[in-house]
Amino acid sequence: MALTRKDVEHIANLARLTLTDEELERYRLQLSSILAHVAQLQELDTADVPPYTGAVAGPHPLRPDEPGPSLPTATLLAGAPDTAHNQFRVPPIFDVPSDD
Repeated sequence: MALTRKDVEHIANLARLTLTDEELERYRLQLSSILAHVAQLQELDTADVPPYTGAVAGPHPLRPDEPGPSLPTATLLAGAPDTAHNQFRVPPIFDVPSDD
């Protein structure tokens, strides 16, 4: 499936991206190639292929996920640029208006 320039402009707009003419053409070609590959995969007959559930069920070859000892809080906070009340302190990312 070949995308048009208008398709890519619409996708860029949805993603809040401003693209140059060169980027629009490059992404049009790349996205069209990806969609063609997906279309090719969809043509495969997978009726006899059992679903893979190894990531969520069955025996796992990895070690069991069990809690273990951790570093002391003071050691963890020693390298932090700012702390407060035994916690990492990070700057706010939103300006919240006060109720005053």
